[in-house]
Amino acid sequence: MKAILIPVKVFTESKKRLAPHVSPEARAELAAALCEDFFRVAAQVRGVERVYVVTQEPRALDWAQHNGWETIIETEQVSESHSVDSASQFCGAEGVEALLRIPIDLPLATPADIEAVLAEVGDEPSTVLVPSRDGTGTNALLRSPPTLFPSHFGPGSFALHLKEAERCGARVKILHNPNIKLDVDEMEDFRLAAPLIRSNSATAHWIARYRL
Repeated sequence: MKAILIPVKVFTESKKRLAPHVSPEARAELAAALCEDFFRVAAQVRGVERVYVVTQEPRALDWAQHNGWETIIETEQVSESHSVDSASQFCGAEGVEALLRIPIDLPLATPADIEAVLAEVGDEPSTVLVPSRDGTGTNALLRSPPTLFPSHFGPGSFALHLKEAERCGARVKILHNPNIKLDVDEMEDFRLAAPLIRSNSATAHWIARYRL
């Protein structure tokens, strides 16, 4: 069974690296826009049996349930790695054999991009990684089984995940997908993404509103 896991940080706590440029209210609105857009993309992905959302953000939970997805409700958010690993244990116990963790802040990602990552999964143990634009982060992480190795999201996560995969003898596939590589955390990310973002998306409307 293949599944997608989408961790969602509480909107009011999101995108803090934009704090010097954007108000707290605007950052929360951005997180909501990114979530709305990404959920719309994830709902169109083919070849996946389940989608899980792990969060304590009420709106994300409502939207996930509206899509008929499984929700894992958190009582606290310690870190993304903690959220993903706890949820991965839950997914594995439910029979998921291959689990793709993918975040919401990928405004250029399409259903086909996500399907391309899922298609690369091999026999257990195996992992598929898509690095961030600068090559240091991990923007998509597919593990089979879901608890193959612990998560290390944050600075330098790509190298850390590679080391974990090598340590446990996993088959490793690295994909360089330009749409998944571009997450939006810094102002430079928005300058690169803005001309390419779908004009009818919530994120595009947010950019237009705040003239970024």
